[in-house]
Amino acid sequence: MSKKPKSDYWLKFLGTAGARFVMIRQLRASGGLWLKSGATQVLVDPGPGSLVRCSASRPKLDPTELNAIVLTHRHLDHANDVNVMIEAMTEGGFKKRGVVYAPQDALGDDPVIFQYLRGFAGKIEVLRPQTSYQIGDFSFETSPPLRHPCLTYGLKFRMNETRVSLLTDTEYFEGLEDMFACDTLIINVVFFEPRPGIQHLNFGDVKKIVARLCPQKTILTHFGMTMLKNHPHVLAKQLSWETGLNVVAATDGLKIEF
Repeated sequence: MSKKPKSDYWLKFLGTAGARFVMIRQLRASGGLWLKSGATQVLVDPGPGSLVRCSASRPKLDPTELNAIVLTHRHLDHANDVNVMIEAMTEGGFKKRGVVYAPQDALGDDPVIFQYLRGFAGKIEVLRPQTSYQIGDFSFETSPPLRHPCLTYGLKFRMNETRVSLLTDTEYFEGLEDMFACDTLIINVVFFEPRPGIQHLNFGDVKKIVARLCPQKTILTHFGMTMLKNHPHVLAKQLSWETGLNVVAATDGLKIEF
């Protein structure tokens, strides 16, 4: 029996933790999202433990093979390991290479990227709203700014022929789903029920977004405590049944091929 050929287009969840307590207790890992698009490898949102999760991955993920690192925003659960991953990508700064993409406030008066490391990367590029970027075989577009306590962008990109959207941390607002039309939707859902005044999506918001967008596949991730207590895989099955759409809950180490 012949083996299925390996895809050159895939993404892997190095963690599915959302919000501070799941991250702090490491009830789920928080290493970010690793993407391979053709010959180009990109790490999105390297939170705490990203380097460790790369080493623990089977097969191991080699940070020296990264071509880019992307931050959707500056919060610790998305950016804590950005400095060590820059160091790893550039082999301690001895190989000036790779591009680091980040919002302006990740580089400003209270930066999350250390000054001394900025010269290690081949380029530091500031993300702008609704702007397209390309590095090797990987291209992506930013959304308009989302509603979160710091400057935050969602991402839209292609994996092979599949349109993928990453809807990162934000509160819901009318028209949000219009920014993320896609074939595969990756959506951060921190809360099970609404938490007024805290700018994160809840499961009710996700139901609305999925019903309106009707993506071919929806992957729930970035779970807070209330989502974990309500069992994300059960909620995903429930939403699949209600909508007739393919909805799954990500687990640490989940790999999706395109």
